[in-house]
Amino acid sequence: MARGKKRKQQRKPASQLRQAPQGKPPVGARAKTEAAERIPAAPEVSDIPWTAEKPQPVRRAFGVFRVGKINFVGNQRIFVYLSGALLLLSVLSLVFRGLNYGIDFTGGNKYTFKFSQAIEESVLRQDLEGLGVAGSLITVFSERPNEATVRTPYLDAAGEARVQTELEAKYPGLEVTDPETVEPTIGGELLSNALIAILLGCLGILIYVSIRFEYRFATAGVLALVHDSLITVGVFSVLRLEVNSAFVAAILTIIGYSINDTIVVFDRIRDNLKRRGKEGLDGLANRAINETFVRSINTSMTAFLAITAIFLFGGATTRDFSLALMVGILVGTYSSICVATPIWLAWRKRDERLRATGGSKALTPRTNRG
Repeated sequence: MARGKKRKQQRKPASQLRQAPQGKPPVGARAKTEAAERIPAAPEVSDIPWTAEKPQPVRRAFGVFRVGKINFVGNQRIFVYLSGALLLLSVLSLVFRGLNYGIDFTGGNKYTFKFSQAIEESVLRQDLEGLGVAGSLITVFSERPNEATVRTPYLDAAGEARVQTELEAKYPGLEVTDPETVEPTIGGELLSNALIAILLGCLGILIYVSIRFEYRFATAGVLALVHDSLITVGVFSVLRLEVNSAFVAAILTIIGYSINDTIVVFDRIRDNLKRRGKEGLDGLANRAINETFVRSINTSMTAFLAITAIFLFGGATTRDFSLALMVGILVGTYSSICVATPIWLAWRKRDERLRATGGSKALTPRTNRG
């Protein structure tokens, strides 16, 4: 009897079960739901490459300019014409104007003359030619018309003393400062060593990128480096700026900076190739450029502004060096996006087309000729 009473006490009347509120989950499930709602949603990771089915968000360069949907691949014809014009201008200037080699490469003497009054370049040139020193390069500073930088062919100690004595006699109060002398043999060795250093740098980049990526990426990157270096040298040829050992250091710096920016784009292309699916190469390459465009622009402009400050306030000794870096940063950023990637794209499309053509021929049955 006691057991029957306990069972009756544990049972609930049917009316109470019907009066229970409808639609509410059990207490345990309700607690789990509330706990799940209190957990914040994980933020999206923006570094994961976007697929063609999931378009990338619109990004902003410097937080202002909207980028992310620029059709770089579709406008590559414009880039071909622009690069071709710049390269043609550089080559023509190198052929007809040549380079203004400094005494680091040609050998010679270099002085800074400070006169008591303003001096004209033509007058000083006539004076030097009268002393038997022809072919001198004379630069009179516009902001300091009483100062001139004179670079002469190589003079021995006796010839150097004679020229200085004659000029001091004609221009009382003349001060000669910063004398430099480089023998022609040393200048020739420096020039050959500079060319070897540039070639070895490009060869090392070619080997390393071929191992880490593939030979197409490596070749396209090195061709972009040749593009950047040739245009920078062409600018110095057009402006008749002095090419010295500092300029060689600037070229090597440009090569390192440009290949770094190019590798960033190539790395994103490689990641997109792993998730390619049925996406075409044009869309894949264009998406990779857009995904790295903001990073390239922000990094390049930050470096460009720093070099511009050196160019404006660093003095005459660093002006040509900083100008070479400024040109190299602009051209290197442009080539990473508009030169290296189109070269790789054309090469990869050609290989895939040849592979597809060869595969279709292998699958096509041969017809009997009879």
